[in-house]
Amino acid sequence: MRQPAAPSPARPPRSVATPCVMVCTVDGASGLCLGCFRTLPEIATWSRMSAEERAAIMDELEGRRGLIDPVLLGG
Repeated sequence: MRQPAAPSPARPPRSVATPCVMVCTVDGASGLCLGCFRTLPEIATWSRMSAEERAAIMDELEGRRGLIDPVLLGG
């Protein structure tokens, strides 16, 4: 008699690329995180966004740096 095949091991969830640098402080004037330049709603929903939505935000992040007072960024 044949034994049933063992179930396949569960695959771990794919990691989600994130711009987070663990500097979680939000600038009140711009509403952006001083580390990754995302808004709080973007941070909160990041893992549930589609790859396309995350890519669109990633493309905007460097431009958002200019919205923050350089003094807050150490410059």
